[in-house]
Amino acid sequence: MNNIEVVIENFNERRYVEHGTSLAEIVNQSKTQFMELTSGRPILGALVNNRLQTLQYRIYNPRTIEFFDISHRQGKRLYQHSLGFMCYKAVKDTYPSARLYFDHSLLNGTFCRIEGIETDHATVCENVSRRMAQLQQQDIPFTSRVMLKEDALKLISKEDIPETYRLLSNLKQLYIEMQFLDGTVHKLASRTVPSTGCLNGWSLELFEDGYLLNMPEPEINYHFDRADKLFNIFQEHHKWVKLLRIPTVTDLNNVIRAGGANRLVQVAEALHEKKYAEIAEMIHRRSDKVRMVLIAGPSSSGKTTSCRRLSVQLNVLGHDVKQISLDDYFVSRDRTPKLPNGEYDFESIDALDIALLNDHLKRLFNGEEVQVPTFDFVKGDPYFSGKTMRLQPNNLLLIEGIHALNPKLTEQIADELKFKVYVSALTQVAIDDQNIIHSSDNRLMRRIVRDNSFRGWNAQETLKRWENVQAGERKHIFPYQENADVMFNSALFYEGALLKAYAEPLLKQVPENCKEYAEACRLLNFVEIIEPIDPKVIPPTSVMREFLGGSSFEY
Repeated sequence: MNNIEVVIENFNERRYVEHGTSLAEIVNQSKTQFMELTSGRPILGALVNNRLQTLQYRIYNPRTIEFFDISHRQGKRLYQHSLGFMCYKAVKDTYPSARLYFDHSLLNGTFCRIEGIETDHATVCENVSRRMAQLQQQDIPFTSRVMLKEDALKLISKEDIPETYRLLSNLKQLYIEMQFLDGTVHKLASRTVPSTGCLNGWSLELFEDGYLLNMPEPEINYHFDRADKLFNIFQEHHKWVKLLRIPTVTDLNNVIRAGGANRLVQVAEALHEKKYAEIAEMIHRRSDKVRMVLIAGPSSSGKTTSCRRLSVQLNVLGHDVKQISLDDYFVSRDRTPKLPNGEYDFESIDALDIALLNDHLKRLFNGEEVQVPTFDFVKGDPYFSGKTMRLQPNNLLLIEGIHALNPKLTEQIADELKFKVYVSALTQVAIDDQNIIHSSDNRLMRRIVRDNSFRGWNAQETLKRWENVQAGERKHIFPYQENADVMFNSALFYEGALLKAYAEPLLKQVPENCKEYAEACRLLNFVEIIEPIDPKVIPPTSVMREFLGGSSFEY
C-alpha cells in the first residue's frame, strides 16, 4: 500500500506515513523533536487541514498537520474541557448522589458547585481532589465515538445529567459525537486530550460557597490573589438567570420558541438601566469629592455605550458630564514603545503621554482652562487645534479606556477625586450544567459583528487579531479590575440568540485554508444550538446597538 504524504507545520517538513497512521503514532515517532519544541509539555491535539482533531485521528489522505500543547489556544480549550470531565468523573466516583455544576470562569480556572451531599466543603474538596489525582496517575485514555442520537440519549439518561439530555434531545443531528472516560460518558463542548496523564498542574480549592478548579501555568501574575468583586457580579447575574428560568441554552431556546423573546429583552434591558441608575447614585452620593469617573474594560465589553448611558443617568441627578478621550493623549510615533518583534505597542500604557494628562487633570480640577490635544492618527503626532476645556462645579469628567483603572494613568491625582468602574460582558447562561459559555467567546462574537459592520473586516481578520487582543487584556486590564469601585456586567441574557443571525454567516465565510478556520468551526458549533431572535425588538439605547448599529447614541 502506498504511503501518504503529510506536512508537519511544527517542523516545516514533509514526510510519508503508512495508510491509517494515527496522530499519536506520529508524535511517538518524533518524541524527542516534540519534547524540545514544547519544553517537555505533552502534545494535546492537532489541527489537521485546520480542523481540530484528537490524537486518535488517523491519516488516510494527504494532510497538513499542526500539533499543539497547552500554550496554544486550542490546547487550552482541550485541557480545560478534559479537566472538567475528569472532575465530573471524580465527583461521580466519590459521591454517586452528588451533582456537579460549572458556573463560570474565574481567575485562571472555573468556579464550580457540588450539590446533593451534606458533607462539609473542605472534606468534599479533599476527597474529590484525591480521586482526581488517582485518575491522573492511572493515565486513562479519553475516547470519543460518533453514534446515533437515540443511542447517545440512552447512555446520557443513565448519567443523571438532565440538562445535557435536554440539550441533546433538541439537536437536529442524526449522529452525535460523545466523549468517554473509563466507562463514564458525557457530551463536551470540545474534544479531549489523549489521556488523564496529560492533565498536570491543576488544583481544586475552596472558594466562597463552592470550589475553584484551576488550570496550570497562569500566563499573568495578577496583582491580587482573589477576585471577590468579579465573583460577586457573576453570582448576582447567576441569580437572575435562575429567577428568569433561563440558566441554560435549552431554557433560552424554549422561551424564544414560546414567543417570549420580546419580554426577555425588556427585562434584560430594564435590569441594565437599573444598574446604570444605581452606579450613578453611588457617584452622586460621593460628588462632594468625586470629580472624575474612570471606566475600563476589555474589548467589546460595551464601554462606550456604558459611558453614554451612565452620563444620561448622571444628567438626571444634575451633573454635567464632560469627557476626555485617551486617544488624544497618545505620544508621537518616535516615542511609542515597541514590541519584541519591532511593531509599535499601542496597548502599552507608556504609549500615552501620562505626564501631560496628569498636568491637564490637575489644572482642570483647580478650575483652570486647558488646551486639549488632538491626535492625528495618519501622521502619528498630537497637535493643538484650539480645543479647550474648563470644569464647572457641577461637571464630572469621564475618562474611558483600557488603562483607566491602572493607577499609573492618573498617579498625580488624589484617589478621593476618582470613581472607578469596570465593565465586562460576563456571560451567565450556560450550555448545560458542565459546559459554560466563556465570557471571552461572548465578546468575540460581539467584535466579529461590530468589525464587519463598522470596519469592513471579515471574521477571519477579527479572529486573527483576537489572540493579541486577549494578550493585551491579560497584561493591561485584568490585573487592575479589582481596583474598581463598582463592576458592571454588560452581558444580556438574550444576546447569543441575537448575535447568531449576524455572526453565523460571517463565520461560515472563513476559508478552510487559514489558521482561523478551526476557531470559526468551534464558534459555529456553539451558535447552531441557539434559536435566533428578531433584532427589531432591541431598543436603540441597548449596549447591543454598539455592535449591530442603529443606536440612538453618537459614537
